[in-house]
Amino acid sequence: MRKTLILAAMLVAAPALADTVNGLRTVDEFEGIEAESERSVAYFDEMLKVIQHPRCLNCHPVDNSPRQGMEMQMHEPPVVRGANDFGAPGMRCTTCHGTENVEFTTKEGSIPGHEPWQLAPLETGWIGKSAAEICAQLKDPERNGGRSMAELHEHNAEDGLVGWGWHPGEGREPAPGSQEIFGELTKAWIDTGSACPAS
Repeated sequence: MRKTLILAAMLVAAPALADTVNGLRTVDEFEGIEAESERSVAYFDEMLKVIQHPRCLNCHPVDNSPRQGMEMQMHEPPVVRGANDFGAPGMRCTTCHGTENVEFTTKEGSIPGHEPWQLAPLETGWIGKSAAEICAQLKDPERNGGRSMAELHEHNAEDGLVGWGWHPGEGREPAPGSQEIFGELTKAWIDTGSACPAS
């Protein structure tokens, strides 16, 4: 009898345990919100946990300098965006960043890497912007990298550099959740009208 009760309790608890992954709620957790526009805003607010995390913000500056770390300090050594967002001549991003993360041999940490390694285009920067401003920007092809909403979903769900945020190498906190959940939240937000928060 005791084993049956324990098993029953585990089965009841299992969905709740599976709903939130590394601090990011899954789409099914919003099913109780009946008004579609409210549910859409709730999806976007959850997406913001990723969008406003330093793993994403560090490469989405509104100026010409990437940031580093959870404190989002200016990049060391000092670098600038340069032509096509790959750094300045003589100090391209690939001067230090390779095609994959490289662990330090003498201390904890790593040099991040991915192919390509670059800053997000200037028009897609959102450090310091409000939730409402970021939401409007993501829906505007002139400020979201020229993407339709379907392409924005694909970018969030499948792009390798976006995915790096969940595999940032030793010494870095990953973005909340997973790229799969972020993609599902993006699709749910789009499917419910891409509503934006008021502020």
